[in-house]
Amino acid sequence: MPGALASENNLYRLPSKPRAYDAGGDGGRGLSHVALERLYYVPTLPNVLRSRHEVVEGASRECVGHQPVVCSLFPHLSNTHGGHAPLRMVNIVPAASQGEDATEKRPLRLGCVLSGGQAPGGHNVIIGLHDYLQRWHPGSTLLGFLNGPRGVMQNNYKLLTPEELDSYRNQGGFHMIGSGRDAIAKPDQLVAAEKTCLEHDLDGLVVIGGDDSNTNTAVMAEYFLKQGVKTTVVGVPKTIDGDLKNTDVPCSFGFDTACKVYSEAIGNIMIDSMSAKKYYHFIRLMGRAASHVTLECALQTHPQMALICEEVAAHRWGLKDVVRQVADMVAQRAELGKNFGVVLVPEGLVEFMHDVSALIAELNEMLAKGVNANDQCDVIAHLTQESADLFNGLTPSIRSELLEERDPHGNVQVSHIQTEKLLIKLVGQELARRKAQGTFRGKFSALSHFFGYEGRCSLPSNFDATYCNALGQAAGALVAAGQTGLMATVSNLAAPATKWTVGGTPLLSMMHLERRSGRDKPVIRKALVEIHGAAMTSYTSMRAIWAIQDWCRSPGPIQFHGHTADMASITLALEVNEGQPCLVNEPADDDK
Repeated sequence: MPGALASENNLYRLPSKPRAYDAGGDGGRGLSHVALERLYYVPTLPNVLRSRHEVVEGASRECVGHQPVVCSLFPHLSNTHGGHAPLRMVNIVPAASQGEDATEKRPLRLGCVLSGGQAPGGHNVIIGLHDYLQRWHPGSTLLGFLNGPRGVMQNNYKLLTPEELDSYRNQGGFHMIGSGRDAIAKPDQLVAAEKTCLEHDLDGLVVIGGDDSNTNTAVMAEYFLKQGVKTTVVGVPKTIDGDLKNTDVPCSFGFDTACKVYSEAIGNIMIDSMSAKKYYHFIRLMGRAASHVTLECALQTHPQMALICEEVAAHRWGLKDVVRQVADMVAQRAELGKNFGVVLVPEGLVEFMHDVSALIAELNEMLAKGVNANDQCDVIAHLTQESADLFNGLTPSIRSELLEERDPHGNVQVSHIQTEKLLIKLVGQELARRKAQGTFRGKFSALSHFFGYEGRCSLPSNFDATYCNALGQAAGALVAAGQTGLMATVSNLAAPATKWTVGGTPLLSMMHLERRSGRDKPVIRKALVEIHGAAMTSYTSMRAIWAIQDWCRSPGPIQFHGHTADMASITLALEVNEGQPCLVNEPADDDK
């Protein structure tokens, strides 16, 4: 079995009772043989967390933008002096003394909450947090707030017991306690959260979420400090989009697993496309604000084209430019007698085409001012001429989707916008125009797909199972040390998990000002694809060949055993390990 031995220093608790599928005999929760086997997978624990450790101050950090303003809005977290914040990350290191420490034995009362969309490995974060408390602070209490931040505000919770947690080890989903997209940011919401934490006498609250959720984590940490509430607040980086990362956070959990799930399906479709030889498949993938998922899936599968939002924005391409490029690829393949292929489309593409993004910005301002979204004539009257022309040229469904109510954080709900269908229609029109001119002699039949929810709740890969367990334990160590306003970090991921480093980075260091709902707000900045970075460079070096050659790469399903089981994403290997695979576990001697 990969990972650390279960008996090694009692670092990991194994489930005591199997829950194999027996037609409902397990109380209604029938597990497949694979899911049952995953219950017994033992994630490797970083060495620093195996023995006594302590939290020490690390390198200084600054906000990614607008530091004076951001710090002025968080005076207690930033300890502002003259507009400059002495923000510092912290490192968890071996304790100077390995002798007994009475503070380690003190029972703690902690709460945890899942916030935002699901991501594989979330249960392991909670289990890692629980295991840390039981080892270093025996008798501690862990509460799980139900259905997201609303559970904190409404004091809706359950006590998380070892027996219940055991049945969720290395399992997908967030269904143990549920999640939600509510924000804890307004005064009444903060007061409600404070009341709950005081009632339970919580030493700490761990928020497992993405960039918006962790922005609210910083808001809550600041408010509690201001109010003198003892509850510390620590965040954990969660999003399959992969856009929550920086120098200290190499990747968010769930990204590795989700990309592997999507890549399996894309590989299957590519082989079908090569077999039928009559369809173009336009596949929209999750990634509201960044194209990390699309780029990773492209590296995994070698499609004929992958549209990358950040490249579109860098070159200021508009909708017509994107349509022309796709049509050019189709025409080029038609000259070779190939009327089939696969195009990957990130779901956030509409916000990166300069003309569409300008339209969305105008719509956001209008909706914030109360313009009636149901009266499209009134909407058009408030648009600039360029945006009005573009809006009129969109399909009725796309127009309606752009006017939908924003999510609780003020974002366009791009997952509802069927960009792939819009591109199919416009590319078809462009090719019809070329055919009429005699410059296109091929055929164009297209099918649309959206791969989103399929990747969010899979059994986590070995990497995510191990990474999440380490993140949960790191969060426990930070809270136990009285740290607040930090995001738990696990890095040095190019090395095997035993050598991973653990710590925390200030949430404020990830923040800047962003226009939301008609006003500037401090938020954690999304990490976009670097168009000159290693992953993008790897893709651009091959995409011209992949466009015309059918070099389909079908990675197959997630491997839990075997040669590729412990490999993390290609993106991570390119970014932190010079293209060499990142392996969770040490290879066996005969594999070295």
